[in-house]
Amino acid sequence: MIPLLVIAGPTASGKSALAVELARRLGGEIVGADSQQLYRALDVGTAKPTAAERAAAPHHLVDVAGPGEGMDAARYVALADAAIAGIAARGALPMVVGGTGLYLRALLHGVVDAPGRDPALRARLEAEATALGRPALHARLAALDPAAAARIRENDLVRIVRALEIAAGGRLPSDLYAEHAFRPDRYRALFLALSPPRPALHARIDARVVEMFRGGLLDEARALLERLGDPLPPRLPIGYAEAAAVVRGGLPLEEAVRRVQAAHRQYARRQLVWLRREPGVEWLEPPVDAGALARRVMAWRAGR
Repeated sequence: MIPLLVIAGPTASGKSALAVELARRLGGEIVGADSQQLYRALDVGTAKPTAAERAAAPHHLVDVAGPGEGMDAARYVALADAAIAGIAARGALPMVVGGTGLYLRALLHGVVDAPGRDPALRARLEAEATALGRPALHARLAALDPAAAARIRENDLVRIVRALEIAAGGRLPSDLYAEHAFRPDRYRALFLALSPPRPALHARIDARVVEMFRGGLLDEARALLERLGDPLPPRLPIGYAEAAAVVRGGLPLEEAVRRVQAAHRQYARRQLVWLRREPGVEWLEPPVDAGALARRVMAWRAGR
């Protein structure tokens, strides 16, 4: 099996900086596992690796899809497998870095055999969410599969629609989830996850969101409105809907910042919940001694 270093954790936990430093020390290349950084032209709002970070270590699976374009776990795994194979063939260490738990699980254990995408059904469900509200769709899912609904927040339209799509295909999402947990490993992985203390993490998130709005998020939202029209696609990353509302003049900047900070804190909690369900994760509390960790990874890679 190809040895694979995984560095996961919630948003703003310091994954990118640690990964770049380890890649520099270990001769690694980074494969993104972030469902938001896959999209082109959405740079500030997704906290993509900086130009300096990309220059310090090769990065893969960043900017591979257009805004609003569908990206599912199966497509992600196909792209990641190809990138990992190329890295290994060059004699470098593949390093998967990100906080999207579904992508990490699918990459390490395989894609669950679920009903396929149904664009017409998705369009109808998204229209219903617009007309009736997302909680109404969540309530429908709860009636069909309470266990699945319990794992999905009522405002998470993407996951609610996917769960209802699976249910319409004749399977219960919770059954697929249980089956998937027991898939064999696809890689020999060292799975590390960062877990900063909650107050420190929330402070980092809040500061990052302020910098996003100062650093070009409004400009990116304005460009999206000009290119894609209004309303924007419903599947954009956190923060773009609020930034677009500011651009339109319908939401004060201070309120937009507050809402996006809250959304990112909620997202971080969901990421931690998902990762804590994964077997074999080793938790690290920052600050991490990159030199000591690099030596440990070298020993693990050599099979010692």
